[in-house]
Amino acid sequence: MPRALTLALAAACIFTVAAAVMLKLMPQPLKDSDYMIVGSVATLLALLGLFLAMVATSRSSDVFFKKRKKP
Repeated sequence: MPRALTLALAAACIFTVAAAVMLKLMPQPLKDSDYMIVGSVATLLALLGLFLAMVATSRSSDVFFKKRKKP
């Protein structure tokens, strides 16, 4: 399976699990703002997981810095 597809599916799974857990833990009845908070936090966690997975599976040894050629 290509790397991009695997990372996208992992991010979708993280989003789904985070949203489900937060919906289960929040007190009932839920308002519209509660659903917005759940979606926002789940999105944050999914993007954080995607970022960490991309850094961990990076092919280069130095992810954040790029060596420049001397002129």
